[in-house]
Amino acid sequence: MKETAQYFTIKEASLWATNYLGKKVTASNISYLIQYGRIAKTGHNGSTQILKSELEKYYCLLNKSKETAWKEKLGQDLNWALSFDNLKEADTTKHIHRLHPYKGKFIPQLVEYFLDGHTDNFKTQKYFNKGDIVLDPFCGSGTTLAQANELGIHAIGIDVSSFNAFISNCKIADYDIKKLNENIEEITAKLYSKVKASKVIDFENALTEKLKEFNDKYFPVPEFKYKLRQNLIDEDKYGAEKEKLFLPTYNKLILDYKIELLKENPKNFLEKWYFKNTFNEIDFVFNEIKRVKNANIKKILSLILSRAMRSCRATTHADLATLLKPISAAYYCSKHGKICRPVFSILKWQRAYSKDTVNRLKEFSKLKTDTFQYCLTGDSAAIDIAAELSKKQKSLADLLQKQKISGIFSSPPYVGLINYHEQHAYAYDLFGFKRKDALEIGPLFKGQTKDAQKSYVEGVSSVLNNCKKYLKEDYNVFLVANDKYNLYPEIAKKAGMKIINQFKRPVLNRTEKDKAAYSEIIFHLKDVF
Repeated sequence: MKETAQYFTIKEASLWATNYLGKKVTASNISYLIQYGRIAKTGHNGSTQILKSELEKYYCLLNKSKETAWKEKLGQDLNWALSFDNLKEADTTKHIHRLHPYKGKFIPQLVEYFLDGHTDNFKTQKYFNKGDIVLDPFCGSGTTLAQANELGIHAIGIDVSSFNAFISNCKIADYDIKKLNENIEEITAKLYSKVKASKVIDFENALTEKLKEFNDKYFPVPEFKYKLRQNLIDEDKYGAEKEKLFLPTYNKLILDYKIELLKENPKNFLEKWYFKNTFNEIDFVFNEIKRVKNANIKKILSLILSRAMRSCRATTHADLATLLKPISAAYYCSKHGKICRPVFSILKWQRAYSKDTVNRLKEFSKLKTDTFQYCLTGDSAAIDIAAELSKKQKSLADLLQKQKISGIFSSPPYVGLINYHEQHAYAYDLFGFKRKDALEIGPLFKGQTKDAQKSYVEGVSSVLNNCKKYLKEDYNVFLVANDKYNLYPEIAKKAGMKIINQFKRPVLNRTEKDKAAYSEIIFHLKDVF
């Protein structure tokens, strides 16, 4: 006898999936699966329902013991306890950790695992205590500093990138939230008046209406995305055809509203990646920020503007993290499965990020401890930490004189993977930060040749040697790296250290387009006695 098909409502599906997976699956999670074509929506008895067998198939493949699948690809020595596979994106980007995008940062839970006082089967002893000082000589966007604060640990960061240090110090600074909100409201109101006086709002409304009509016809949700996942549509061919079909409508609106696009011969990054109107708005907001008197508020307002700038570059949604080429027309978006458009005004993003930033600062303020953190700008291989800190954060400098640093938790740049200055080129151009590309260790432009690897070993070991003079005798150094060239044994040797343990973890929480199985190692180093 043929088994009768069983259907779930969205709520019933969430309850079933929660029980099946052993962790909470919300109705919103199920709706997401339908919207993005992971599972098909079925009209049954007049309501949106889901076939149980399809839901089971999806979660069965997803849950094919993820741990087993990853270990098959990356080795049985993977430490799954450090996968943090139970966390949602909201957890790994909690409070200030999402104040500004940054390629190459580790998640806060990884820092917390090694800094806090717990022990388990893998971390058999605690390495840091409340009141200790921890050092991050490759500070990046300040994750170590923020988590140290939460845990009651003092922290010093160093980064060769002025903008990286700027992000870090903005995150851990104290703010008058009431005054910050007043400044935000004033600047946003002025920006709105400026935008309203132009034709941009009318243009965007008209374009949005035409896009909705077009996308509803040719890219219906969720049917289109479901067909893509079932390989029933040639995405590249279909997307290109519809992109071309919409182009006359787009071009007519550009002409009707006299919208100026990109310059033909740009002289700098800003001219290359921003429409004239967009840049004028950015410049307007920046000039308003300059009028703000409170130094900390002025800095966080600048960071909000930088975040908005990043989202408003003339590129596709899929290429925001790694720019390929500027675009001036509507395009088929593989990320969203429809025709999307470039950004012509920063107003929407300025508003959204202002609100989000205030909420995140409020959330972090409830967790902050009475400890000191500061990120210095400089070359970690040569900087006099005590002298430079005394100029910037005297309380922390005085503490450093009384007690040495207990250890390091950091993630050095990977060999030939990221250009840490170029990823924030827009901010360097607008704010006038001095670039120090030549001092980067393992930058993208040097590649991954033998010479580049040798230079990398010298660079990282030099940093460790310079920092050692500030460390306690029984220090603990943790370096997070994807050491595919096996460089860290040589780095440890040159730094007069030895690797006493390695924690190999799968990296699940990635935002890049490449979702292939990937791991990194946390090297635990100590002094050679």
